[in-house]
Amino acid sequence: MYSWSLLLTLTILSTALAAPASSETSSAPAPSPTVPYASDDPNYSLWNPESDITPEPIRGGLGATILGPQNVPVELQNPNALAPPTTDSGDVSNFKWPFSLSHNRLQTGGWAREQSVKDMPVSTAIAGVNMRLQVGAIREMHWHTDAEWAYMLAGYVRVSTVTPDGQVYLADVGPGDLWYFPPGFPHSIQAKNTTADGAEMLLIFDNGSFSEDSTFLLTDWLAHVPKEVIAKNFQVDISAFDHIPSHELYIFPSAPPPPDVATDMVVPNDTPIPYTFPMSKVNGTKTAGGSYKVVDSRTFTAATTICAAEVTVEAGGMRELHWHPTEPEWTYFISGEARITVYASSSNARTFDFQAGDIAYIPPSFGHYIENTGNSTLKFLEIFNSGLFQDISLSQWLALTPPELVKAHLHVDDATIAKFSKVKQEVVGPA
Repeated sequence: MYSWSLLLTLTILSTALAAPASSETSSAPAPSPTVPYASDDPNYSLWNPESDITPEPIRGGLGATILGPQNVPVELQNPNALAPPTTDSGDVSNFKWPFSLSHNRLQTGGWAREQSVKDMPVSTAIAGVNMRLQVGAIREMHWHTDAEWAYMLAGYVRVSTVTPDGQVYLADVGPGDLWYFPPGFPHSIQAKNTTADGAEMLLIFDNGSFSEDSTFLLTDWLAHVPKEVIAKNFQVDISAFDHIPSHELYIFPSAPPPPDVATDMVVPNDTPIPYTFPMSKVNGTKTAGGSYKVVDSRTFTAATTICAAEVTVEAGGMRELHWHPTEPEWTYFISGEARITVYASSSNARTFDFQAGDIAYIPPSFGHYIENTGNSTLKFLEIFNSGLFQDISLSQWLALTPPELVKAHLHVDDATIAKFSKVKQEVVGPA
């Protein structure tokens, strides 16, 4: 009995002495995946609007041909809807709206079409209007309960406003330039004759439910006030108002304003800040894949609720993977072709294609990129319901995070992490 106990004790001791001492500095075993690795299958756009094909919902071994009717022109414009990337997943609300599908209000002297939450329910915080004025045409004097921010697409206009303190501002705005009118400020827009075709502009409002058909109009108001009250208000004879319109004018033709804005002023401008901004004169920051420039309330001080970035992306490049912490992005495509994949958390992701004149709406904190899928320069506006522009770059975030933490998540090596940019790239070139 004693001999057996002694032998067992010696065996345990020899095993313990043979085992290596534990150490906090010893190498940990190589990480192994807790879930399968992501697929390496390619997910490029399979065609473009100019492709001479009949598109089919087939990607690799997935899908099948269409046996029923097809709207080929629409399907050619939307390859990532008909044959989506295999990375798309779950349910993401529609975030695309083409202005070409908006009802157009035709007037003598121009037209206007809008996008609001009625067209794209996800766009709760921002609405947009695309407006055209022929030479001399006026968007009549009016006001509304939401702020108005505008970007000139073509031509020149003269804008005016009067503040609640009775201060006046009158200025001319040309292609690529901006104006901003706070809520309730009365204002007007008139196309100049600087160019033969007049002007076209993009108007942005800080409310997704805004309606261009529900603004407060000068003529509409006076048409609904007794004339004797109007005469008493202005202290003139009632006959002075024999020819006021019986209903709103909205957009109407007129003689163009004089070339020199100073000659059009009743009194010199006396507002403490300007309500227009020459964005066209701001030098864009060049990057490996294009350029970008930002105008927010730090430079355009009047614009306290809306800001924007103007971005160009060369063929093969893309607006880097990023998100905006607290504000939605209303994106307007000026030229080129693009695709956007939005990541909405909880394995939900969806990809849409965009052409010039299309709108994207990306809710706050949704991860996304904007890739140039065409052969020409892509140009677009990123517009935000905020006075300040903010974004988070995925590359910068990972580059400034302890490398071991990044490796534990992504299983990439040190050489790969070393290539992550510690500064925001904004627009990257081809890989």
